[in-house]
Amino acid sequence: MLGLIFKLPRERPLGFDVSWVGPVTLFEVEEQLIVGNRQELKEQVLEQLKSGDRKFVIDFAKTGYIDSSALGVLVSLSKAIHEKGGELCLSCLNQDLRTLFELTKLNTLFRIADSKEEALEGF
Repeated sequence: MLGLIFKLPRERPLGFDVSWVGPVTLFEVEEQLIVGNRQELKEQVLEQLKSGDRKFVIDFAKTGYIDSSALGVLVSLSKAIHEKGGELCLSCLNQDLRTLFELTKLNTLFRIADSKEEALEGF
């Protein structure tokens, strides 16, 4: 399952990296997901969804902070992906982010994996 990895070349800083591991589109969010980069993440995921991708992992291994607007984007992405028959998994939430997802009950909406490898193997 874990095969060739293809990375999207960067033209400008996005706040996240995009790559493909087999049939899975992997978004690795850097330091934070906030007002400044959440819309770009949403646009990139929706673009990949439109082009036929159906399996997505958003990895938060390098992320320390997610603001409320970004939580809203994650919820809308989950809905859009599921409406197209796709799947979304979040991975590597640190303890603060896990607590945030638990307090907001969003842990019931998302499949959450402890590691990127676990998330990728879940497809």
